[in-house]
Amino acid sequence: MIDTGKGPVQRRSEPIGTFIQYEGSGKLKGQKILITDGDSGIGRLVAILMAKEGADITIAHHPEKSEEAEDTRRLVESEDRACLLVAGDLSKREYCRRAVEAHIRRFKKLNVLVNNASRQNMYRDLSRLDHNRIGAVFQGNVVQTIAMAKYALPFMSRGDSIINTTSVIHSHGSHTLVDYAATKGAMVGFTQSLAAQLIPKGIRVNGVAPGDIYKAVQRAAEREIWGRNRILLQSAEPSEVATSFVFLASSKASLYCEFNRLRFVSNRIH
Repeated sequence: MIDTGKGPVQRRSEPIGTFIQYEGSGKLKGQKILITDGDSGIGRLVAILMAKEGADITIAHHPEKSEEAEDTRRLVESEDRACLLVAGDLSKREYCRRAVEAHIRRFKKLNVLVNNASRQNMYRDLSRLDHNRIGAVFQGNVVQTIAMAKYALPFMSRGDSIINTTSVIHSHGSHTLVDYAATKGAMVGFTQSLAAQLIPKGIRVNGVAPGDIYKAVQRAAEREIWGRNRILLQSAEPSEVATSFVFLASSKASLYCEFNRLRFVSNRIH
């Protein structure tokens, strides 16, 4: 969700079917995965690709995105995988707990948690930032990520993993997304710290830091702001970033990934 100071604007997802051709090979066969904001954008493609790899999916989404979530569920189920939708406000701690509990009731176990939910404010002048909106961004990005991990961990065991969606913006900043950049920096710190804490339990914690991601439909003002901040001429497709989540969730990553942050700047990976 984006807030330009004139009220929140929901980012519209890419048209269904724009993802790259992807052939699964059973990397995630039998796994049960919970994805926040898995209804559209990167989250949708992560859900689809993980389903192609054999996983059953729970999507925690905002009630206003129910139509997009239903579209994603149909795509997951077209891969002969189960998909549970749990609608609610992730900024509320109680919903974070209920989302995890709903997943466990349906699938009995939780192998991978993908913390993908995010909220933004766009302002060119810090003096115009409303303190309530700042709090909402930190609540929607940082606090809910920590809460989801807290409620998920009792159901996770050795070999399972948590993947947090951060952003390259935490390292190079943005003149229009000051508080958002701060939250993504906090998320990187949380990811690194939790990874260290969970090493003895054998639970991996990693981050994916996308740059400018192509959206098929965006408001003109949003395109103008993002376009000015672009580092490369070509944006990455959500599906190009989504493959990194599949890797980090797989047993291949378990060979050496205690903490890793895959960093995407448009169409480059660092």
